[in-house]
Amino acid sequence: MKFGDVITAVASLSVGFVLIDWILLELFVPMNPTGGTAHAVTIVANIVAFLVASLIIGYLFASKIHEESKMGAIGSIVVLFTVVFMIVIVALLASPFVTPAITDNLNSMYSTATTSGWTHYDWFVAIVGVLALNVIFALVSSFVGLYVGSMLRKPSAKTKK
Repeated sequence: MKFGDVITAVASLSVGFVLIDWILLELFVPMNPTGGTAHAVTIVANIVAFLVASLIIGYLFASKIHEESKMGAIGSIVVLFTVVFMIVIVALLASPFVTPAITDNLNSMYSTATTSGWTHYDWFVAIVGVLALNVIFALVSSFVGLYVGSMLRKPSAKTKK
């Protein structure tokens, strides 16, 4: 699989994830969410969007994935997609629009927060934890989706060796 094909697959996977996630969030998250239900629905929507987008891209790029090393092609797509996903997560965490919501949510979730707010260490642990969980989740779910999606489509006679 050529590097251009990997870039195209990652771009397609990113766009597919965003579109599917947006549709699921519009369908299932209420306009004025309250409580933990909206947060749980958001997590489920992200999981479903990851898996469905990965399945679709794995199916569409199956002939390219089967050309050479299947694990190598899937691995390169997964690693590059995870890097792109982490850049987006870091950009969201640094956004001035998202940071106050994160602060309010974390202060309400954990009783260890003092009236003066979280310490730098608390923020570091929380952000590293969020990033680590997102990396693990992105690697595993996109690998499973791409592998299963590529297995759903049999390789053509040209790609069989």
